[in-house]
Amino acid sequence: MRKILVFASLLILAACSSTKNAADKSLYQVLTMQSNGGASIRFNEILTEEKEIKMLQYDENLRKKINPQDLTQSNFVIINLGEKNTDGYLINVKSVEELPDKIVITVEEVAPKQAEAAEADIYFFPYTIIKVNSKKPIAIK
Repeated sequence: MRKILVFASLLILAACSSTKNAADKSLYQVLTMQSNGGASIRFNEILTEEKEIKMLQYDENLRKKINPQDLTQSNFVIINLGEKNTDGYLINVKSVEELPDKIVITVEEVAPKQAEAAEADIYFFPYTIIKVNSKKPIAIK
């Protein structure tokens, strides 16, 4: 079961990620999608300021995915699902639309197909981090 979830996660990441070149700059990129390691409460945070974005570079997995231009040309979104009592929850980015005045990100919570009961007092904290290649305000649905 776990292998299937990992494979599905990798497929989603591959489908949502972009290759960078001057001619084709995608509107967004999913930098990481994890089933554990986020916050204990459900929340979304939009990082727009350079000093906030620099904090992401302390994460070893994100360090190589954020370049100096991103600090001034991109915004970042952290989506936390909060505490879950089973592993396998993910955040699916359904769409990212650029409107004249803002960027609208639509996400959905994806529950594991077959939840395996975890040991007592073991919880999981799924999260996703998205890079948006725009400095427009962001709305999350």
